[in-house]
Amino acid sequence: MAVVVRTEDGCRLWADQAGAGPPLVLCHGGPGMWDYLGPVARLLDDRVRVIRWDQRGCGRSERRGPYAIDRFVADLDAVRAQLGGPRVALLGHSWGAHLALRYALTHPDRVSHLIYVSGTGIDPERGWHPHYERNLRRRLEPYRDRWEALGAGPNTPAVERERAVLQWSADFADPATALRHAEAMATPWLGLNRDCNQAVNAEVKRELREADLAARCRTLEVPVLIVDGPEDIRPRWGVDSLHRALPHAGRVSLAGAGHLPWVEDPHGFRHAVTTFLT
Repeated sequence: MAVVVRTEDGCRLWADQAGAGPPLVLCHGGPGMWDYLGPVARLLDDRVRVIRWDQRGCGRSERRGPYAIDRFVADLDAVRAQLGGPRVALLGHSWGAHLALRYALTHPDRVSHLIYVSGTGIDPERGWHPHYERNLRRRLEPYRDRWEALGAGPNTPAVERERAVLQWSADFADPATALRHAEAMATPWLGLNRDCNQAVNAEVKRELREADLAARCRTLEVPVLIVDGPEDIRPRWGVDSLHRALPHAGRVSLAGAGHLPWVEDPHGFRHAVTTFLT
């Protein structure tokens, strides 16, 4: 059931909730994308009440800033307060994993469990990024000329969508099904907010350099489950320092899965998450 959440500064956020049971709020990646976690909700909504939302300026939410981490944390708190209740479980994917972690560090009393899916860790030098670029280009080899040509031309909605589908196909381990999965992510196409993407990514880089997130993580009493796939083109050792810093963290690696492990191993993903939550 779709609803509107209004933040304290008046921004209208699209949200959806389904199922019954303890509340679980999902945080999509990007930044600058929309919620694509409907398949995750369908895997879990017989066990929990799943709440999804489009982040500020993205998808079906009102297209307005400011685009800043603390602002997104406050928006997530509005979703939690209006739809979730005093205390919720959080599941964040990719950039959304960082957002969920930051929310838990800011409001640990409002989080019962944190599920950190395919995030990129807290290392200040982001040493994983050159490996990601090489892995991306290698996996895009069959489509790389087309992908590069689309990036060099005029950026119409059709071009943006086609290029995104090609790039997102690299996030799946099996090349036989990768384009189909990427097409599903891009349907319906709601457009990318590049201003949001650039602003938030730049702030994440600054925050990792200037804020000692590892020290804050060492004080976090919330139980954490890290879930990822070994075939993710973002090397998973980037998350090792986060895992070491968290005092109550477990980790599950789903064999044969890439950046969206619930797509390529739905049964393993569901088992890991529901076992952790119960």
